[in-house]
Amino acid sequence: MAVSGRRGFTLIELMIVVAIVGILAVLAAYGVRKYVANAKTAEARAAVGQMAKDTAAQYEKESMQSTVLAKGTSAALSRQLCQSASATVPAAATSIKGKKYQSSTRDWNADAAGNSGFACIKFSIDQPQYYMYSYAATGSSAPGSSFTATAQGDLNGDGVLSLFSVTGSVNSSYALNIAPNMIEVRPEE
Repeated sequence: MAVSGRRGFTLIELMIVVAIVGILAVLAAYGVRKYVANAKTAEARAAVGQMAKDTAAQYEKESMQSTVLAKGTSAALSRQLCQSASATVPAAATSIKGKKYQSSTRDWNADAAGNSGFACIKFSIDQPQYYMYSYAATGSSAPGSSFTATAQGDLNGDGVLSLFSVTGSVNSSYALNIAPNMIEVRPEE
């Protein structure tokens, strides 16, 4: 008795299946790499946004002297920007070159004695970080005074830094305006 109608896959059909599986594997690897990079850049976006919010909160905080006002007098405008941080956290980009850095409370409070920098805006990160953070300000409360909060990273360790930055400035009504968009340069670098 002869068996007829049994048929297997041809070599061409098998090669097409292997090619399709290979293409899907490459696309999946790219998607996973992109997902991981986006997860890492979320740290910088969140931290820089928080630095801007903390700066605005400190600017709006009343910082008058504790002296009693004489009758019929008034206090001067008491809002002012926190002054620049004396150093970045971490101190050098080599500390975050393709790796994480674990900062300490001392890193963030380096300017506590003068109530400036990260200590003034009350910003710190207690988890390991992929980015190097800085805070710079010009002026204090006059119109045109400004601040810039930045994060720089080197996720792939090639020495080329990414940049995330938010700025704000004091307007003619002495209100602090924060830029509506974050500047991102080479975010997945």
